[in-house]
Amino acid sequence: MLRKLYDWTISLAARKSAAAWLAVIAFLESSVFLIPADVLFVPMGIARPKKVWHYAIIATVMSVLGGILGWYIGHYAYEAVAKPVLHFYGKLDTFEAMRGSTSADMILLLLITSGLSHLPPMKVVTILSGAAGVNIWLFILSAIITRGARFFLLAWLLQRFGEPIRNFIEKRLGLIAATVAVILILLFMVVKYLHA
Repeated sequence: MLRKLYDWTISLAARKSAAAWLAVIAFLESSVFLIPADVLFVPMGIARPKKVWHYAIIATVMSVLGGILGWYIGHYAYEAVAKPVLHFYGKLDTFEAMRGSTSADMILLLLITSGLSHLPPMKVVTILSGAAGVNIWLFILSAIITRGARFFLLAWLLQRFGEPIRNFIEKRLGLIAATVAVILILLFMVVKYLHA
């Protein structure tokens, strides 16, 4: 099922309505959808390099708005909406453990790592932020910076290197971003430990 969903998402890049689909996917990815917007963004940017900055704006704005929806789901509709969504994706147990033991500082760090590298998935962190009562304005600012950084970096790479960078983005950029995310989390934990 996941492979079919992935292939369907990639197929949207060839449509005339690709920009509208990018907006929808970027919005839903931040609160309920499984496939990241990058899957659609990269082939669109390669096919239309002159529009890549426009796509980065669309993806950033809609991802932030989707994140705000995730925050509201976590804050106001945790039992009714968030639990079933998290259960569907098999993330409920992990989420419950994080919700009970994670500080607001750690949640903001997770928002940064998720925004940059999808580690952990964006939808989990947006819902967690709302459920844990992270300040909505701080949440929005963090989402704008991290999601913007990700999509604009992708736009720059696609415009600068074109099709040859695609393999790097699809295979290695996620690994590099995930490594940076893990390092950030470990540094945060070391600093917290030293100050305790």
